[in-house]
Amino acid sequence: MERTIFLVDMQSFYASLEKVFRPDLEEQPVVVAGDPDIRSGVILAACPEAKKWGVQTAEALWEAENKCPHLTVIKPRMQLYLDASVEIAAVFEAVSNQVEPYSVDEIFVEMTHVLRPDESPEEAARLLKRQVKRMLGVNARVGIGPTKVLAKMACDHFAKKTPGEMFTLSDANLQQQLWPRPVGDLFGVGSRMEKHLRNMGIRTIGQLAAFPLEQLQKRWGINGELIWHTAYGRDSSPVTTDTHVHRKGIGHHMTLARDYYSWEEIRVVLRELSEEVARRVRADGCMGCTVSAGAGGHDFDYPAGFHRQEKLMDYTNDGTVIYETVCRLFREHWTGFPLRSVGITLDQLVPDTFRQLSLFSPLQDKESLNHTIDHLKQRFGSAAVLHASSLTQAGQALLRAQKIGGHYK
Repeated sequence: MERTIFLVDMQSFYASLEKVFRPDLEEQPVVVAGDPDIRSGVILAACPEAKKWGVQTAEALWEAENKCPHLTVIKPRMQLYLDASVEIAAVFEAVSNQVEPYSVDEIFVEMTHVLRPDESPEEAARLLKRQVKRMLGVNARVGIGPTKVLAKMACDHFAKKTPGEMFTLSDANLQQQLWPRPVGDLFGVGSRMEKHLRNMGIRTIGQLAAFPLEQLQKRWGINGELIWHTAYGRDSSPVTTDTHVHRKGIGHHMTLARDYYSWEEIRVVLRELSEEVARRVRADGCMGCTVSAGAGGHDFDYPAGFHRQEKLMDYTNDGTVIYETVCRLFREHWTGFPLRSVGITLDQLVPDTFRQLSLFSPLQDKESLNHTIDHLKQRFGSAAVLHASSLTQAGQALLRAQKIGGHYK
């Protein structure tokens, strides 16, 4: 039996939800954007009326306002969007026991053993779309395919332009519909990979499918083989909530509200990020042995920055160890340029089941302290326990405690 998978994407999710709460804006161009006062005025979502004016997601707010002077700008309410996403997932879980949230506004649903013998995938998709519209007042589009990658590409490249906002991509129409598209439209091909492929003379997905697999493997190894199989729509990954649980690394990136010039200020943010990464690693029951750190400058016309890593002697999930390693990397590679963004990642994660004990490190006491702090933050909020340095002007922890994903709740 061929699999049937849905990728359900809520159209202009954030903006559509805001319009539900503001009926007076129903026919108005509306965008959800970050706070321009702290230089994060980027469009997160634009409703169809705004898109008619040329407004696009991820562009600067000032650019959107130049295109559409009467644009209504609403600050994001991330908790509202997350709660709505959970409600939508619950609707799908009443239909299928295999439901996988792919992002806040995209959800995979395994429908293979759910469809009735006399029911087509399109009929089931229309029913789910009506349920979402009735419950939350937002429109959904559905990509249908025998694999997750085909369902995703069906939704992204075809359902958006189809009157019923649903499209089926399968072996039967793969060559006619998908292969003529630019190779950059293939799932898993980013801008850098697209540039490399174009330099090899590969312009379309069909040309990639016809390219000798051996040459792709020789150049990119398993990644070359993966994109070649993706061009044929092959993907054996199941629809499950555990798909993205086993991660190789956990990181945290922060765009700063202003330029940071001095080491005294920068190390405050590095400590906060290190503790946050460590907390998330502990929450996953993991530890890692490679610390990566990166920084970006404030001038996009003359970009400055670095990204380096250091392998530790032992596995860790302690924020102090991560912080000390990051400080070494910054002292060696930061040349003094004003910082506008910083990021820290702990890689090569393994389960925190067994540890190599050391006679020279009070590991057990530190573990107890870390877990106690984690418990306090879980119960009373992320700002319940902070380093004193976070209370200075350089600190970002208090501000970020009011946000989800970098945006206000």
